[in-house]
Amino acid sequence: MTDHTHMDDLLDGGRLLPLVEDFYTIQGEGYHAGKPAYFIRLGGCDVGCRWCDARFTWNARLYPPTPVTEIVERAAALPAQAIVITGGEPTLYPLEPLTAALKAQGLEIFIETSGTHPLTGAIDWVCLSPKRQQPPRTELLTRADELKVIIETESDLAWAEENAARVSTHCRLYLQPEWSRRKEMVPVLVEYAKADPRWNISLQIHKFMHIP
Repeated sequence: MTDHTHMDDLLDGGRLLPLVEDFYTIQGEGYHAGKPAYFIRLGGCDVGCRWCDARFTWNARLYPPTPVTEIVERAAALPAQAIVITGGEPTLYPLEPLTAALKAQGLEIFIETSGTHPLTGAIDWVCLSPKRQQPPRTELLTRADELKVIIETESDLAWAEENAARVSTHCRLYLQPEWSRRKEMVPVLVEYAKADPRWNISLQIHKFMHIP
């Protein structure tokens, strides 16, 4: 039995998920920045960005499989109208049971993904944040509602353009400075977006607000 099959068995087809944390906050990045949203953070990532601010999520085995019913019950008990499924890399898991239960509560569902695995479940908004070391699948590029590229150095702008050339015409384009490099990169990105206004700037405003 492969390790992946073993994990699928443990998760009962997505009725259990390796939950890192779930909490109600304000979305801090991209198109929906400033919007109250309930975050569901799943463990496990096979991309491994060196500047990741959620490295604690990478090893899914650290997080016990949690019933989807429990997660949805907590989300539905709050005034939240929107859900953000994030990670880690949430597309590692079958998301149909989670999204069906959230939809039954009338909730809108956003996902944040690097696009490395097929998308499952009923998702209203796909935020694709592609990573060079493991490029996104073509179907995720065409499905993306929002392309959010993290810019650590000026050379990352070429990667941003490479992905922007492959998304659909309705997809919103965002450049986001890597947090530890924001002082150096913000002036560069401001000038870049002014010269090519297809691009918008995303900042991690939750970090300025000191909230999760």
